[in-house]
Amino acid sequence: MTNQLRHSLSVLGLCTAFVFFGSAFAEPNDGIEGLNEEQQAFAERFLQFQDEMDQKFFYRAGEINGGNSSDVTETIEEKYADFYVRVARGDAVEKIGRMIGRAYEPVADFQRPTTFSRYYGLDVHAKSPLMGHIHTAIAMQYYPNGTGIMGGTLNLLQGAAQEEDIEYVKNAIDVVFEKYGRDPAPYRDRICNLAKEALQPKFHRKIACVGASFFGFPLVEVNEENYLFMTEIYAAFISSYMDTLEGRKDAPYTDEDVTAQEAMRLNWTEDQFLGDPYSSGGAVPYDVWGSAFLPPVVKF
Repeated sequence: MTNQLRHSLSVLGLCTAFVFFGSAFAEPNDGIEGLNEEQQAFAERFLQFQDEMDQKFFYRAGEINGGNSSDVTETIEEKYADFYVRVARGDAVEKIGRMIGRAYEPVADFQRPTTFSRYYGLDVHAKSPLMGHIHTAIAMQYYPNGTGIMGGTLNLLQGAAQEEDIEYVKNAIDVVFEKYGRDPAPYRDRICNLAKEALQPKFHRKIACVGASFFGFPLVEVNEENYLFMTEIYAAFISSYMDTLEGRKDAPYTDEDVTAQEAMRLNWTEDQFLGDPYSSGGAVPYDVWGSAFLPPVVKF
């Protein structure tokens, strides 16, 4: 087993990712036409969920900003995937960026063919250094052998974020864990320990241990309860962050807070260029992840 392939179990939670495991033989991803009736129903719900996330969080960013100063969409087509990028900017939510990935065929040796693959990633960068930054992802895939998997990652890069706000975000997703009778420990431990298995650990994102990673084992099978759990916890994480951002947007901060924010943004940029195998390895083009996920300003 090569080092790169060995990383296939661990890197899924690190990154802008939209692949798990599947058969070695498959036709190209063709939307939902290759799925059975039950699979099509889940896939269609997931596509609708992506639209709802866009409507909810870009609208809320505009409300917090008193109107976004810009809101731009772009489609980037590659042989192996299509990418749909949207970025809005403003005074309080300095940047909110989204990337949807629709994969057609593998582009790296740790990827596998799928019959349906969608990834939705959303990052929010606050102007106030008191807020930190969130990087989130949720994905659904079906494979030629009929299995379906959901995955995701909920990252809070702390910077100068306040402890009570961090706890608020943690509690918001713990409510969802409790609702569905899930133990958050293995998913939270994975988020806290990702740096140990990063391609270049010293460049890996420095994350507050309050989120969760659903990439890697145990994988989340697509079924009704898991679908509701995954979509609810994803929305709860972003909503709680936006709550705290709105509450802190006019709060005073210090030069030390700004320094912490600048260090956080540089760390995230290093992670994307040097630590994350999907962005640094070329699985996702720079035009995509750079537009959707990088900070609005980086100082170094």
